[in-house]
Amino acid sequence: MKKAKVKNELLEWAKAIGITILLACGIRFFLFTPIVVDGASMMPTFENGDRVVVDKIGPKLTEYKRFDVIVFEAKEDTNYIKRIIGIPGDRIAYENDELFINGERYEEPYLEEYKKALIDYGTLTEDFTLDQYLGEIAVPDGYFFVLGDNRRNSTDSRDPRVGFVSKDKILGTAKIVFLPLDHLKIIK
Repeated sequence: MKKAKVKNELLEWAKAIGITILLACGIRFFLFTPIVVDGASMMPTFENGDRVVVDKIGPKLTEYKRFDVIVFEAKEDTNYIKRIIGIPGDRIAYENDELFINGERYEEPYLEEYKKALIDYGTLTEDFTLDQYLGEIAVPDGYFFVLGDNRRNSTDSRDPRVGFVSKDKILGTAKIVFLPLDHLKIIK
């Protein structure tokens, strides 16, 4: 009788552990996934080695918005983390380190710290239009124009090898830096 009770208890524990593992895998695969930032292209928002939680489901229920930080598949087995600057239909231009979307000037507060730290007093973002880099007047339907926050050192939509990012290639939005603990923050 005691052996049967121990056997039942072990079976219940095995079921509980199995269900927990399935839930954890489901959450990681379908809802949230951690990634490690590799490189300096998103400084000062992210540092090399930061661990970030990517929300995979939220944006699929709503739309990606201008200035969302996304993770997308750039090449097979290579994901990039960048900021959406242009959404479908947007006409993008930079003049004197200022962003213009559809002719309207936009603030980029996430870049202020980096602009102040420039030692050469030059611009963080060079003057350009979409047409100059990608031969398009506006961001095409189903695509986004993305830039790294470290504009001088980022492979992003300005590079024709990356170009516009298809909505189908986006894995999700970066929401939280959770490691290292001194970098802990919610991404805005």
